[in-house]
Amino acid sequence: MEIQLKECDESNIEVVLKLSRDTFYESFSKMNTKENMDTYLNSAFNREKIKAELRDPNSTFFLLLLNNNVIGYLKINEHEAQTDLKDEPGLEIERVYIMAEFQGRGLGKVLMIKGIEIAQANNKAYVWLGVWEKNVRAIQFYERMGFNTFATHDFYLGDEKQTDILMKMILD
Repeated sequence: MEIQLKECDESNIEVVLKLSRDTFYESFSKMNTKENMDTYLNSAFNREKIKAELRDPNSTFFLLLLNNNVIGYLKINEHEAQTDLKDEPGLEIERVYIMAEFQGRGLGKVLMIKGIEIAQANNKAYVWLGVWEKNVRAIQFYERMGFNTFATHDFYLGDEKQTDILMKMILD
């Protein structure tokens, strides 16, 4: 099993767009209405938004390749690109997206370690992320990685107000 991480740029827009939409839908469509899913996918994962994210110097994407096939990606944010804290000593792991058929193989850990390594290399004090309170499997994974809950915030999926748990890992 050959695993590679490849930093993205704007030339990867189509693969990031498809992965974003497919993995989000796979993960959350069973617990949300079709209307709310469609609204969210069309606003959060449209070509112009993904292009802007790929161009943002404070955001970095890494494609996850397994045997030369793209199966997921990582998105990290610093400075003003962070979604909530926008805190200089912090680095946000915004997305750890892996196609459902490849989950449970330790590949999420590969992406998380990459984000943590980048934070350490840039002398960040901590890494943080947000996760839907109903995504128990992901919460347990982040806890195993060393993250602890520190707050919550509202997240809107279409017209439904949901709650995200904010989690943080303090770096040595």
